Amino acid sequence: MIHLPNLIVDLALILGSAALVTLIFKKFKQPLVLGYIIAGILVGPNFPLFPTVIDAQNITTWAEIGVIFLLFSLGLEFSFKKLIKVGGSASITAVFEVATMLLLGFCTGKLLGWSHLDSIFLGGILSISSTTIIIRAFEELGVKNQKFAGLVFGILIVEDLVAILLLVILSTLALSQQFAGTEMMISLLKLGFFLVLWFVAGIFLIPTFLRMIRKLMSDETLLIVSLALCLLMVVLAVKVGFSPALGAFIMGSVLAETTKAEKIEHIVKPVKDLFGAIFFVSVGMLIEPAMLKEFAGPIAIITLVTVFGKFMSTTFGALISGQPLKQSVKAGMSLSQIGEFSFIIATLGLTLKVTSDFLYPIAVAVSAVTTFITPYLIRSSEPFYRLIEKTLPAKLVHRMNRYASNVNVIKDISEWKAILKSYAYVIVLNSVVISGLIFLSSYLLAPFVKEKIGNVLTGNILTAVIAMLCITPFLWALAMKKITTTTGHNVWLNQKYRGPLVILEIIRIVLAIFFVGFLLDKLFSPLIALIVALAIIITITVIFSRRLQLLYDIIEERFMYNLHARELKQKEGIPMREMLPWDAHIAEFEILPESPFIGKTLMELALREKFGINIARIERGKITINIPRKEERLYPGDNIFVIGTDEQLDQFRSELEILPVEPLEQKSNHEVLLQQFVIDKDFQLISKTIRESGIREKTNGLIVGIERGGQRILNPDSSTPLSEGDIIWIVGEKGIIEKLKNEKGSDD
Repeated sequence: MIHLPNLIVDLALILGSAALVTLIFKKFKQPLVLGYIIAGILVGPNFPLFPTVIDAQNITTWAEIGVIFLLFSLGLEFSFKKLIKVGGSASITAVFEVATMLLLGFCTGKLLGWSHLDSIFLGGILSISSTTIIIRAFEELGVKNQKFAGLVFGILIVEDLVAILLLVILSTLALSQQFAGTEMMISLLKLGFFLVLWFVAGIFLIPTFLRMIRKLMSDETLLIVSLALCLLMVVLAVKVGFSPALGAFIMGSVLAETTKAEKIEHIVKPVKDLFGAIFFVSVGMLIEPAMLKEFAGPIAIITLVTVFGKFMSTTFGALISGQPLKQSVKAGMSLSQIGEFSFIIATLGLTLKVTSDFLYPIAVAVSAVTTFITPYLIRSSEPFYRLIEKTLPAKLVHRMNRYASNVNVIKDISEWKAILKSYAYVIVLNSVVISGLIFLSSYLLAPFVKEKIGNVLTGNILTAVIAMLCITPFLWALAMKKITTTTGHNVWLNQKYRGPLVILEIIRIVLAIFFVGFLLDKLFSPLIALIVALAIIITITVIFSRRLQLLYDIIEERFMYNLHARELKQKEGIPMREMLPWDAHIAEFEILPESPFIGKTLMELALREKFGINIARIERGKITINIPRKEERLYPGDNIFVIGTDEQLDQFRSELEILPVEPLEQKSNHEVLLQQFVIDKDFQLISKTIRESGIREKTNGLIVGIERGGQRILNPDSSTPLSEGDIIWIVGEKGIIEKLKNEKGSDD
């Protein structure tokens, strides 16, 4: 008789139950993750009415693979450059929310009588919202193009990075069994070092490698190469003392910067879905119904703490960061759940055997409840906001929105801060690269060379020569590269900053000498290391400076090209800017072949009159039309960029019968902006109408709003006169509008 391995039987049982339950959940439009967990309960050892998985250990291994691919996919959606672009508002909100939930979770655990570590892990479990659940809920509810969704996506990006930091901190804390500040700081510095090193090396090497093999690349080979890179980084992360999840996340974020990012994300999705399903089913298998019954009280309490705590912390964080009340409330209602990272943190506690058995099923139960209610919370956020707006004093609401308008004014960075930023960039990046090359030389190259040559001294000399050849361009950049900024000369002329600048230059040279000495000290005596280090730095400075500059410029140019290759390949887009008085923003739509608007001119469509919206841009293949004229027609495949409020855009979308394309935060190299400026007494436009002022002709733009004495005029008529103190909202090319602002004293 043919013997069938237990693993195949178990997989058939897991996937069969998952398929059946998720079909039911899909039918009733419920989150599939919740269906997977219920399927796991059904095939787990604690539910005897159904067949039970035989070899749970093998399934645990598959579940760990699921975590790896789940984090890899999150990394593909993450991108460190997105983190930089999310802005201060999302960052402040995310940090405030995570810190608040860490404190609330810890206090809740202590009030329930739990141990110190159980309470800390509970805080970590409650602090991270579910990216998967929120994205699916937004798609199902059709709100991905609304203004608050951009804030939520930014918060989720920051939370992903914070979750990685939490994994490292909790691992260190669990192993030491106490809060050791020094050990924690060393772990964070180690994490920061490897994050920078892996990102810099990955951006320099991987896009170049993908371009070299592009002619050999099919969907199949790209899938294999991507998964191989992911697992290699997982192995490397474990080798240096981090979790497999961190390695997968880092490789995903590196690949997110390549031109193949979207394609990789698309072809990896089925693999992620398969192993992700196994992971979530295994989560359900660990739930004991009896334990859930026993801890029903704590589950209810923690669920309430999660929903209300996340709502309040996110809302207040968003308000503090400068968001208006409406966007803050909607973001708070959207983020009131926990998800995949919470499971990973709970699994970490079980794996390290530092948390109680009841914490894991409680976390899963809370996640299931909050996941279930998330769509209802998002749907009710608008009515709830209106209730709050009616309840609060009108003056308070007005002050909140005015505060948001003031906070969102962009402030110019000072000249000294710009110089410091440039120095930090050169010193940190080159120091990390040099340190990484030194460690590779010491722990990999040196033993290999000694083994092959057989002579220790000869092996050390050869290792030192090879290592110095590798690090010399970066040593030159660290010690000698000129820090050039547009304001650098002005800073040097200021006596106040001349001394600190000289000190920074000395620090750079001392660091270069230190790194050379550090390398040679590992291979030779300290005295030899110091003498040779000084000699090498002098040689680099006097003899090879020009050649090393050319070599470093080539390396830097390649790195910068790889870093921006994805953006260069994409078409130029339009950023979403604040228009706080009317809650207006820019959204992108695609004209599908069946659209009723095809072939009609903008004048015939009369979109401004019907919906109160404006079309700021049309992208047609390689053709870009900024501020299209009324005679312009719409054609199939056009991408149009529309300005309006959430309500106006929803009404427009329903008639257009299309779905929005990706959020505008993902666009780059923007040219057309939605901006504001104030008509002050120096302008020669006062008392003139919009038509007489010639603003539209001068800026090739559209005036979409005027705020005057607390009153708001949306889409003002061309006969509207301009008054002193008016706040003009205009969409057009940034450079032209800035030029107009600088012409205050000129006659029109």
